[in-house]
Amino acid sequence: MAVLKLKSGLLAAAIVLATGVVQANDLSELGKSLTPVGAEKKGNAAGTIPDWTGGLNSIPKGFNPETGYVDPFAGEKPLFTISSANMAQYQANLTAGQIEMMKRYPTYKMNVYKTHRTAAYRQAVYDAAKAEAPNVKLVDGGSGVQGIKKSNIPFPVPKSGVEVIWNHNFRDLGGSVVRYSADFPVQSDGSFTVGKRIETVALASYMDSPEENRILYFMNQITAPANAAGDVALVHEPINQVAEPRLAWQYNPGQRRVIRAPELAYDSPGIGSDGLRTNDDLNGFNGSPDRYEWKLIGKKEMYVPYNNYKIADRTLKYNQIVQKSHVNPDFVRYELHRVWVVEATLKPGKRHIYAKRVFYVDEDSWAVLHADQYDSRNTLWRVREVYGVQAYHVPTFAGTGEVLYDLQSRRYLVGGLTNEEKFAEFGKKYTPADFSTAALRRMGR
Repeated sequence: MAVLKLKSGLLAAAIVLATGVVQANDLSELGKSLTPVGAEKKGNAAGTIPDWTGGLNSIPKGFNPETGYVDPFAGEKPLFTISSANMAQYQANLTAGQIEMMKRYPTYKMNVYKTHRTAAYRQAVYDAAKAEAPNVKLVDGGSGVQGIKKSNIPFPVPKSGVEVIWNHNFRDLGGSVVRYSADFPVQSDGSFTVGKRIETVALASYMDSPEENRILYFMNQITAPANAAGDVALVHEPINQVAEPRLAWQYNPGQRRVIRAPELAYDSPGIGSDGLRTNDDLNGFNGSPDRYEWKLIGKKEMYVPYNNYKIADRTLKYNQIVQKSHVNPDFVRYELHRVWVVEATLKPGKRHIYAKRVFYVDEDSWAVLHADQYDSRNTLWRVREVYGVQAYHVPTFAGTGEVLYDLQSRRYLVGGLTNEEKFAEFGKKYTPADFSTAALRRMGR
């Protein structure tokens, strides 16, 4: 089996910091040369990345939650397609994982479209970021954040890799979201079993009286397959998980009881993933950063999944998307965007199945869009991509699916697809009581 090894020096040498980056401590540039969340407003010199002009926060004509997103770019055709035949021409803007996928699977390709900087958030998100950023600081060696109350972007002008990851962990989801989705662990022969879930995420910053030391509250209810239906997991996500570990519980329908579930963290297998993802894989990355050393490599122009309204099209059936070896590439849209590149290396004495991870984080939304993950031999093991769209009716930047390719087992996991499910619900107000163990028990029953 072919393998690909990461050479940190070569990666670092390949990264070119974007021109015009404002000095790291110049928060006064927010809303001026920088966007309200800290991205560079100006596009690139080649004109292939445009200026950010406010993002997409108006609702296109014909939008109806019952029928899903209206694709504002439906009429566009790919500018070009990258495949194993021509990838050498574009490798400066490709990740190690994308290159390996094309080497390994002749049918894998990347359709590249015109770049649109659609990411935008609510005005309250912008206001809180500007107000709180001067007083926010890392604590416990970067494992916690201090001085944050309402902000979803604690470090809009990051000085370290862990600050970029904290921005990803805190990023806004429209205040709260209830997402109905389907997961597919796909075997090497292309067979799969459909799993379905209802996820509820409520940001503490959006609550009137949240508990101290909280980023968010999370409830995950399994509705299919039948042998797993009724399992419910509850998570209270602390800001500082060294001072207070993640609080997690599960409702077991067989026993009809709620039990503590401290294993729902780090590299324990994710529920319904058939062992193909870890708990901290979900959404690109989640949870405490304390097991890794985080290195900020820099900013780079990369071809990443973006504006993936096509794969969210509710006229599509899952069997049109989920294919042998990889998802149907005709439904995935790639664009050239500037991303922060962050390398995470496992600390001595710490345990995790991934010894090294390289994250590509969108400058406009702070969402992880791609991650390459390496085993203890420093060999590329798993490749993750997150399919994002601008939820213009909220507005927020949201995931509409994600995929993790396991190169060693030749299996993959695609999750978060919503084509045949109820449309997500954003912005409902919650209280901590809605995420109590009593609420978990009621939901299980």
